[in-house]
Amino acid sequence: METGLHVGKVVEITAASTKSFEDAIAVGIDRASKTLKNVQGAWVKEQKVIVRDGKIAQYRVDLMVTFLLEE
Repeated sequence: METGLHVGKVVEITAASTKSFEDAIAVGIDRASKTLKNVQGAWVKEQKVIVRDGKIAQYRVDLMVTFLLEE
């Protein structure tokens, strides 16, 4: 097989934070990197908040995480 050619896969994950959307993204990437090898990037598919008593209680993101499959 020719070197330099790669096959990637995309998985969808959901992550949450009580701090911010940015923190929820970081939490998701950190967790995905512990399970998946060769994580290359991600995009945010959806953002949402959970509201309790009129205040934001949690920030949630749905992430599409791309990683390379091993040869």
